[in-house]
Amino acid sequence: MDAILEKFSGAIRRASAARPLRLRGGGTKDFYGQVLEGELLDTRGYSGIVAYEPSELVITARCGTTLAEVERALGERGQILAFEPPYFGAGATSPATLGGVVAAGLSGPRRAAAGAVRDFVLGVKIMDARGDVLSFGGQVMKNVAGYDVSRLMAGSLGTLGLILEVSLKTLPAPVAEASLRLELPEGKAIEQLNRWGGRPLPISASAWADGELAVRVSGAAAAVRAACEAIGGERLENGYARRFWDGIREHSDPFFIPSAESGTPLWRISVPSITPALAIPGAQLIEWGGALRWLASQADARTVRDAAARAKGHATLFRGGDKSVGVFQPLAPALMEIHRTLKRAFDPQGIFNRGRMYADF
Repeated sequence: MDAILEKFSGAIRRASAARPLRLRGGGTKDFYGQVLEGELLDTRGYSGIVAYEPSELVITARCGTTLAEVERALGERGQILAFEPPYFGAGATSPATLGGVVAAGLSGPRRAAAGAVRDFVLGVKIMDARGDVLSFGGQVMKNVAGYDVSRLMAGSLGTLGLILEVSLKTLPAPVAEASLRLELPEGKAIEQLNRWGGRPLPISASAWADGELAVRVSGAAAAVRAACEAIGGERLENGYARRFWDGIREHSDPFFIPSAESGTPLWRISVPSITPALAIPGAQLIEWGGALRWLASQADARTVRDAAARAKGHATLFRGGDKSVGVFQPLAPALMEIHRTLKRAFDPQGIFNRGRMYADF
């Protein structure tokens, strides 16, 4: 592995503002973010699980380790990555890597109940713009003094440095799960999700589309039974339910397929969960108890972002469409300056994944 690190370091030292690098693992998230540029630096060679302590609920692995390998190791000990990161590939055969999972910062259906990727990052090793290896955080929850740089890497899309190694908190897999389906119009579904959110119900996922609301409950068997009685609706067969939630996680659900095939812009809109139905033309799927709205629409970017802003949220052009409008929500000047300052501190020459998040960096 030392030879691979030397290779990475050499490539970084040779890079420059005129010759930037494009950091990539399996490439399953290449569609996400602005247009790709730079000489490819493939991270897949630096792989393997470094340490796994099931009793401590911590796993540490190198950036090129596939997500499938990590989840397989956890599954053997009855544990999971609770934020349900998407593969965006063919499951066990997907080349999705752990470094890419953290860099993309994407979470699946369980995110509203369990937390986001950054909430589970305990520590990282990165290679900076000088080709030096730096370590941040550790392998326990209370390990941070000063700035929490390790969690800063989550969702950075590789713009701050090359993630070499990550320590993640794991959780035991639920003892029992059940999924329910109810027929509800959009407004009523949002109201009901927020009503349930104020009660001690073990809801671990929700998804509404086209008049149907699916809800997953997870936990102790008694708690799951009680939740099913409280929520009502039709209980889904376990195998069907697993395939359904995998479809939401991996965007293979019928809602996402027409957009992917036609190139219709797919927007990811984050809003407060109590936000009423968004009056934007197009098809919508609602997740995370109402806080995440997927929108497949030909509406222009200003229409979508203005609607999100009125709801005190923001909109990301997740897939398809014209990226010249900016994939990510434009930042306020003060916030943009914070981002620029961080970029200058970690990558003063601008060699890492330049322009992947914003044109300025």
